[in-house]
Amino acid sequence: MYLESKTKGFTLIELLLVMVILVVLAGMVAPRIIKQAGQAKRDAVKVEIDGNLALALDIFALHNDRYPNTDEGLQALITKPSGLDRWQGPYLKKMRTPRDPWGHLYIYVSPGTNNPDYDLSSYGPDGVESDDDITNWEEAVPGEE
Repeated sequence: MYLESKTKGFTLIELLLVMVILVVLAGMVAPRIIKQAGQAKRDAVKVEIDGNLALALDIFALHNDRYPNTDEGLQALITKPSGLDRWQGPYLKKMRTPRDPWGHLYIYVSPGTNNPDYDLSSYGPDGVESDDDITNWEEAVPGEE
């Protein structure tokens, strides 16, 4: 008796065609996902600057009648600076100097040049002062006063 094998399957060409389609789709979707991840990090920095760190700095100022100076920096929210008898910290939940999502330390200056109490910013993903910085002050729009 002769048995003919009639197995059905995919040819190599069909498999390669499916792989090409998947690569093309991934090429169209991946840049959008990467862009969304970058924007999410920028949003997280803005929340950290305007929310968590601002609140911790305000509570520090309530307890000590002043904001930390530039030399004390954000570390004053974690460890007691010398000469502050009314310090009631730590003022941050995590016991380390805060960093932005790219691993850079936040830039803290007090008194500020853009705000009377303090300036707080992140240099963004490139880690250097540039147009992508995230700050706690409004940037001047050219032509507006």
